[in-house]
Amino acid sequence: MSDATARVADSTGNWVDTAAPPWSRPYLRLARLDRPIGSWLLLLPCWWSAALAAGIARDLSHLPLMLALFFVGAFAMRGAGCTWNDITDRDLDAKVERTRSRPIPAGQVSVKQALLFLAIQALVGLMVLLQFNRFAVATGIASLLVVAIYPFMKRITYWPQVVLGLAFSWGALMGFAVRFARIDVTALVFYAGSIAWVIGYDTIYAHQDVEDDALIGVKSTARLFGAHTHAALVVFYGLAVVLIAIALMLSGVRYAAWIGLAAFAVHLVSQIRRLSLGDPALCLKIFKSNRDAGLLLFAGLVIDAAMQVA
Repeated sequence: MSDATARVADSTGNWVDTAAPPWSRPYLRLARLDRPIGSWLLLLPCWWSAALAAGIARDLSHLPLMLALFFVGAFAMRGAGCTWNDITDRDLDAKVERTRSRPIPAGQVSVKQALLFLAIQALVGLMVLLQFNRFAVATGIASLLVVAIYPFMKRITYWPQVVLGLAFSWGALMGFAVRFARIDVTALVFYAGSIAWVIGYDTIYAHQDVEDDALIGVKSTARLFGAHTHAALVVFYGLAVVLIAIALMLSGVRYAAWIGLAAFAVHLVSQIRRLSLGDPALCLKIFKSNRDAGLLLFAGLVIDAAMQVA
């Protein structure tokens, strides 16, 4: 296969590999559209907060548009973030078996081309953001600092997952910023719960590369926790459930939201029970299953919001 059509090592075949024009495939892979799980995980806190805010406001009229705009924005900004990550990590990626076939280290896209593509994706995200009020625009722009520094954290701390959590959970604030033009205690507690969730699932993800990371000096919570990862997951997933529960209590939700949270919690427990640290394929499968966990909570919050209006 040509450089333009060669798959990334951990890709299992998808519409990018089989249906996209060959010239576009390296760019679609830079944006991770061949593996959209990260976009879903960025989107879900946005959808959670939008649904929770709608229930608090007892008004569903704005919810469909918010959900649609968050969908477009999450996919655009996750693509931009991954492109930035690949630009900054191109030398490290070349040393890791799973990432050496990414478009930049594989020579399919130059750094200049990647920067231009990054600018285009960021512009799409900005266009979405400008549909909201000024406070929400400022809140969204503030997230860019966290996104910009994240790729460098794995070089200096064993806790880069915390910074990823700050970035990937930002949407938990955005629903409140868009709906109420403010961020209150409920929003901050909700945000903290989402951060704990991200630390947990990205620790699972990082176990795929733990041996290569040790060889090249890349740090992660997977390396830090090692054989104690299951216990660490109990702590972080437990914190996620407790903090989200506090936010729901402060919001005055009804039983549908609590059922959604219970289903979310059961899913997280199942992940811990199934996890085998020495099985990279299983680590990836469990990591991806967090989309389903997040959708369970979202379903409960949407139903609750509808009940609040009724």
